[in-house]
Amino acid sequence: MGRVTERRRVIRIRDGAVSARPDTLVAEEPLEIRLNGRPLAITMRTPGDDFALAAGFLVSEGVIAAAEDIRSIVYCAGATAEGVNTYNVVDVQLAPGVEVPDITLERNVYTTSSCGLCGKASLDAVRTNARFPIADTPPVRVTPELLASLPERLRASQRVFERTGGLHAAALFSDQGELLDIREDVGRHNAVDKLVGRAVQAGGLPLSRAVLLVSGRASFELAQKAVMAGIPVLAAVSAPSSLAVDLAAESGLTLVGFLRGASMNVYAGEHRVGLSAPAARD
Repeated sequence: MGRVTERRRVIRIRDGAVSARPDTLVAEEPLEIRLNGRPLAITMRTPGDDFALAAGFLVSEGVIAAAEDIRSIVYCAGATAEGVNTYNVVDVQLAPGVEVPDITLERNVYTTSSCGLCGKASLDAVRTNARFPIADTPPVRVTPELLASLPERLRASQRVFERTGGLHAAALFSDQGELLDIREDVGRHNAVDKLVGRAVQAGGLPLSRAVLLVSGRASFELAQKAVMAGIPVLAAVSAPSSLAVDLAAESGLTLVGFLRGASMNVYAGEHRVGLSAPAARD
């Protein structure tokens, strides 16, 4: 697993018995993303798929929309004062003709593994920057039964979680339920960026036939990332935020929360969920 996991000594207490043993933990390190040599963002992430993470972040920020928008992504040599390459700084060089955003203090952002972007989310920003309007041509339809099967399949594919118990995951499924890709990270937003970044690198945007499933809650930021990648369905095993629901309703995104077993709540875009009967009104 390399730097994805690390070992630390732990005191284990079980039924009054005390023992010392090594424990496997998920690695968490900062990644600085530079754009044409200038600092853009710092995110706390699990090392791995760093170039995809950077590309996916730039998609969610509205900077790029295709692999052709990127000239190169490299780790920065001499990232420390001693000239050591820490593999924690990447520089993305945009292709000629791609507009470089104004990197100001307002745009220069810090993200955490728990909450993602701090103090930056904006409905207006998403409305302005979205390049892939969510459309139903041809219609995307998923059944409650298909949605109900996805969390268990996500969990079964979380290899690092099996060793650490401390990792989030995000997965892309086809509208027929085929697992397309899965990424793990200490932050859900990073896992989604890695998925979107891998898709853009493969020329796969927009993800107009995909279902995005995330562990944990569905924040505004995750809904934003789905919209920016053209994903029509976002499902989460926990609750969405009110702003995530507002964005989903405004953008046409189908948003499903509390996806646990055969139970789920559909907060927006219910027309894509094949319901056997109309919802009863309270």
